[in-house]
Amino acid sequence: MIIVRLIGGLGNQMFQYAIGRSLAYRLNTELKLDISYFERNTLRQYHLFPFNIIQNFATLDDLNRVRKSYFVRLKSPIQLLKDTLNREIPIIPITERFVDFDPEILNLPDNVYLNGYWQSEKYFKDIEEIIRNEFRIKIPPDPFNKKIGEQIQYEESVSIHVRRGDYVSDPETNQAHGVCNIEYYQKAVNEIITRVNNPQFYLFSDDPDWAKANITAPAPIVFITQKDWTKSYEDLRLMSLCKHHIIANSSFSWWGAWLAKNEGQIVIAPSKWFTTIKWNYADRLPPDWMIL
Repeated sequence: MIIVRLIGGLGNQMFQYAIGRSLAYRLNTELKLDISYFERNTLRQYHLFPFNIIQNFATLDDLNRVRKSYFVRLKSPIQLLKDTLNREIPIIPITERFVDFDPEILNLPDNVYLNGYWQSEKYFKDIEEIIRNEFRIKIPPDPFNKKIGEQIQYEESVSIHVRRGDYVSDPETNQAHGVCNIEYYQKAVNEIITRVNNPQFYLFSDDPDWAKANITAPAPIVFITQKDWTKSYEDLRLMSLCKHHIIANSSFSWWGAWLAKNEGQIVIAPSKWFTTIKWNYADRLPPDWMIL
């Protein structure tokens, strides 16, 4: 059994599912999702329900097996024997050691619990088509998003993602990530203008007022604002329909670009993903994406 802990927002949960799915597939074992984090953190919620994934949730007994693994050496031989007879095999917790790709994770055995963010496609590149299929959204779009989605597919559409939210309001998150500045978006827009004929920009943001006041382009921009903030998957679906992408230092728009199917798409990503942490471009960003 592979158990993966889900934390954070939609983009983070997608990375966590993808590594768990890849490891379980490689080992031909069961994948379970630990969503207990969302019982304690009211600011976040489980976001993977709209997808075509394996939604198999870890039980309290499963999680107790993880906790017991900490104390397995303290047990008496008699108790160890009883556990073995009851097939209560401990599940070993594995915590992410650093932000870049860790190749040793690919060699993990069965019965592990993954705790981290795991933000590299190298963890699941070998089952890319499975991941793409399971991250199909099975909930039909509402009329508004259906109309926008149809429009996007008939234009030289370019998604722009402006991530602010807790990147601005939370001091700890701001210190770790910072935000993409206006200069980055101006350079990225200009790059698109020089390479794409008649681009139509679609801007997605958790701070639409700031985006409307600060992001401009010598081409039309449609600002997408969802009426229901809990339907972040609608923005993700629309992003993935766009032909080109300007992403933020955000796992959300990373997935919007990665799931897109346009051959020869231009994806522009920021060179500044973290403010204080050193990171490897080759581990976090696919090789054909442009870094500004």
